Amino acid sequence: MKSHSESFGFTPEHELIVGRVLIAALFLVAGLRKIMNWDATTAGFSKLGVPVVDVVLPLVVLIELLGGFMLVFGWRERWVAYVLAAFTLAAGIIGHAFWNADAAQFGNQLNHFLKNLAVCGGLVCLASISRRSA
Repeated sequence: MKSHSESFGFTPEHELIVGRVLIAALFLVAGLRKIMNWDATTAGFSKLGVPVVDVVLPLVVLIELLGGFMLVFGWRERWVAYVLAAFTLAAGIIGHAFWNADAAQFGNQLNHFLKNLAVCGGLVCLASISRRSA
């Protein structure tokens, strides 16, 4: 019996590609926005207490863009999924520390932190699927 998506001509491989592209969009857009708003991003990182911003920011952009493209093309997807999951968890802890937020920002920071956790979960699932299909 065909699955619902297979009845529309999509195979599980197609679904995996769509999932990878959708997850990659988050990283690609974030990396491009950091490039387009370099000075503001530098100031934001400094305000968060990120050390050596002149070194860290280019590395963050590299991880986001290269990782995003690797997901899109499915190159070393298990490895890049784990790297991006760790990166996303670290970004959530550093950038969305809801436990330190004032009352006005608590809910917003909590939502962003939980979003990062959800993305981590999706990336770990992707890594697991990739291992089984390799």
